[in-house]
Amino acid sequence: MSDMNYRSLVIGHWSLGSRFAAVLAMVSTITLFAAQPQEDMTAKIRQQNMNVVKAAAESMNKELPKRVDRYTRLLAIKPKGETLQYIFEIAAPPKSDAQIKEEAKSRHMQTRVTQGLCRSSARFLKSGIDIEYLYRSAATGKTLMDYKVSKKDCPMLD
Repeated sequence: MSDMNYRSLVIGHWSLGSRFAAVLAMVSTITLFAAQPQEDMTAKIRQQNMNVVKAAAESMNKELPKRVDRYTRLLAIKPKGETLQYIFEIAAPPKSDAQIKEEAKSRHMQTRVTQGLCRSSARFLKSGIDIEYLYRSAATGKTLMDYKVSKKDCPMLD
């Protein structure tokens, strides 16, 4: 896994994003009515975000699974409320799950994923949609890393 292209782990989904200009436009065109109570507006925004997440996941899944690099495949993208969950599979034999986890930690993968998502998914994040990257072992099926990024993790989005 030391030869792994970590940048592609973070930005491998960019090519999928260009097909969602219409979906992202929905997020940026939410209409709020001043006469509505705050709770109603919050509920409408939440529902809008869940609709966007569902539509984006359905559309992006049409191109999956997709190889990201020689060790990693993007298997699926799932809607989870207001979160888009990307599910990756890592196959890096002969390394064990423990070795892969340790290497990800030593290479500051969580920081790299967060920084990459703050740039590549800014429109989602600004709208209150979180992004989660879940990495599973191809050998055991166990979760190796799970990184969730929200607007609060991206100071540049404030």
